[in-house]
Amino acid sequence: MNKRILGNSGFQISEIGLGTWQLGGDFGNLEEKTGLEILNKAVDQGINFFDTADVYGAGRSEKLIGRFLKESNPDIYVVTKYGRDDSVYPDNYTPESLQKSVEASLKRLGVDALDLLQLHCIPQKYMEEGSVFEFLRNLKKEGLIKNFGASVETMEEAKICMRQDDLTSLQIIFNIFRQDPITKIFDEAQNKNVGIIVRLPLASGLLAGKYTAETTFEIQDHRNYNAEGKSFSVGETFSGIHFRKGVELVEDVRNYVPKNLSMSQFALRWVLDHPAVSTIIAGASKVYQVESNAGASLVKPLSQETHKKLSNLYSSKVEKIIRGRF
Repeated sequence: MNKRILGNSGFQISEIGLGTWQLGGDFGNLEEKTGLEILNKAVDQGINFFDTADVYGAGRSEKLIGRFLKESNPDIYVVTKYGRDDSVYPDNYTPESLQKSVEASLKRLGVDALDLLQLHCIPQKYMEEGSVFEFLRNLKKEGLIKNFGASVETMEEAKICMRQDDLTSLQIIFNIFRQDPITKIFDEAQNKNVGIIVRLPLASGLLAGKYTAETTFEIQDHRNYNAEGKSFSVGETFSGIHFRKGVELVEDVRNYVPKNLSMSQFALRWVLDHPAVSTIIAGASKVYQVESNAGASLVKPLSQETHKKLSNLYSSKVEKIIRGRF
């Protein structure tokens, strides 16, 4: 597994990380045994960056990771997020709420300090006002967190966060179906030494190339209940593309996938070909998916011709149909 430096933290993190939303049960009923097997496989594959959040399964994801840390004592970086719990969202971003949230996450994870704490897509007005960043700095002074960053929905929000000189990272949606960060924030992020953590690299699984127009999802899976943005940002699930249209577009992408690569590895390699990216937090609900995702780190870069074709596909067919703010 190749590694990259995460922004100003000095952390050498795996190019492929592990997203753990699924461990909370938000993608269907995932048993604890399977969750622990996924975590073990990730470490076996050289993955040393786990991303979670306090709202994933109402703390279930953090608790499972905490159990894994206690039982296995792996050498990994565990990062979590704050800001979408019902106790704070949408208008209770105070020092007291942040302190309480962090202490609860530390307890569930069983650690003394968080390697990285990220704001979790909080309302833009609080990013602009800036007090929440002072709260984060105070937590860092107290030793409860080592670094802080922000997970954002839009490029405007990313730029607002980068006004903070000591910001370590930005977590963004970036994939073949969401290419705007290349021209809108990557140069600034590199100039300011802000690490880019990529979420939704497979557009909620679309770019794994295994869905058909008839595919259905479990009731508790956000790809079911949030397909039209009824529960949170419509730009998050399937990267804001209507599912059936996304399935059609995947067939266009498939034309450029080399025979020696799976479509998911191709999509992940495309992301890694951008030097501004620090890591990809690829989710996995099955153990074999962890190994497949990790393998993308060892795939050679795609050709410039392939990148140009995918850029043209985005500008001609994809960008205009993305729903939501981005």
